[in-house]
Amino acid sequence: MDAHALAAVVKMVPFSAHLGFEIKVMGKDQVVVHAVIQPEHCTSGGTAHGGFLMALADFTGAVGAFQVLPEGAKGTTTIESKTNMMGAIPAGTTLVATATPLHVGRRTSVWVTRVESEGGKLASVTTQTQMAL
Repeated sequence: MDAHALAAVVKMVPFSAHLGFEIKVMGKDQVVVHAVIQPEHCTSGGTAHGGFLMALADFTGAVGAFQVLPEGAKGTTTIESKTNMMGAIPAGTTLVATATPLHVGRRTSVWVTRVESEGGKLASVTTQTQMAL
């Protein structure tokens, strides 16, 4: 993976670094991001907060959308997102978010992101539409 490309993504989205997101795979067909659930990312039961799962999924899908931007586009933004929460994952667990494209068009792309524990327990599934800017 190109270190300059990774640095550019983190510079564009500093919130991702703040949350501890680490890009493992970055391509047009798949993006994989890891994050360790910290206590401050949790709800009252000590499990990942839905907002944290949604932020992870949104970032992962956006990185994918950035990879398929049409020539001349400057960036991407989420214009629609839907998340299903599937299971509780406790603090200390490493999450694996995997985004794949469902559709890549001229102005928009649609990405499906599965967020799972490293052991494969499904936490959430997000479908989001990204628009080229």
